[in-house]
Amino acid sequence: MHELRLSGVTRTFGDRRALEDVTFTVRPGRVTGFIGANGAGKTTAMRIVVGVLAPDAGTVTWGDRPVTRADRRRFGYMPEERGLYPKMPVLEQLVYLGRVHGLRTGLARERAEALLERLALAERAGDLLQSLSLGNQQRVQVAAALVHDPTALVLDEPFSGLDPLAVDAMAELLQEHAAGGVPVLFSSHQLELVERICDDVVIIDHGRVVAAGSAQEVRAAHTGRRLRLRVEVPGGSGTPVAMGPEPLTGVPGVVGVRADGERLLVDLTDDADDQAVLTAAQRAGTVREFAPVVPTLAQIFREVVR
Repeated sequence: MHELRLSGVTRTFGDRRALEDVTFTVRPGRVTGFIGANGAGKTTAMRIVVGVLAPDAGTVTWGDRPVTRADRRRFGYMPEERGLYPKMPVLEQLVYLGRVHGLRTGLARERAEALLERLALAERAGDLLQSLSLGNQQRVQVAAALVHDPTALVLDEPFSGLDPLAVDAMAELLQEHAAGGVPVLFSSHQLELVERICDDVVIIDHGRVVAAGSAQEVRAAHTGRRLRLRVEVPGGSGTPVAMGPEPLTGVPGVVGVRADGERLLVDLTDDADDQAVLTAAQRAGTVREFAPVVPTLAQIFREVVR
């Protein structure tokens, strides 16, 4: 399978620069979360990937060559503005869209019915789209992006408005397509969900990519040295109490210690020896917890888009 890559993509609208030198890769077999504040440039970048907009500069490549119109016809795209026919029955329009992508009618129907079953919409197959709730209309929109067995998936806010069960079903579908070698790119404001299901992350701010790579790489690049530990020391009545920061004061490499309930959060320099912290804690009492602090994606996002 091919990778999808944006290289130096720039796009302006009048005097406003929506994207500036945007570069990142959506790798085959991996789910990539595309996150940023409203107006950061996510939708513009996705529209350029699928050919709705053209860049002012830069390229979109599919494998080792520029992406073509024929390539894009095989992509699955879910736009931010929903584009289905409200007065057309659900199954009928999924079959129609499958045929637009070149499927035979029988195969298009088979795939559409299977997707509606997976998305718990089989009983609504004959209903008009406009009669469905907004959440169910969202499910149909995703089914429309998947019905032709796409070679790449580009989904703009696919989880918006879904209940937790629908989110789980949708996440499972995307991960299954990725497992089959498909590069999957989706935008979302639900950072906990991105953290749970994504292999890779791209963070964009004011049209510029400010972080990109595997989830582990992004965390490592934006993680200060911090430890969390809980130590019990003898109390005045003989009952163990939580240790205060004093035993760690003066330990080489320790630049800050603060209480977090019964735990301590210890900030270290990059070259500090965390074993020196552990040794000092063991001298003071019984160590019950000792672990590095790994920031959440939400914490990293707040840091890089300030």
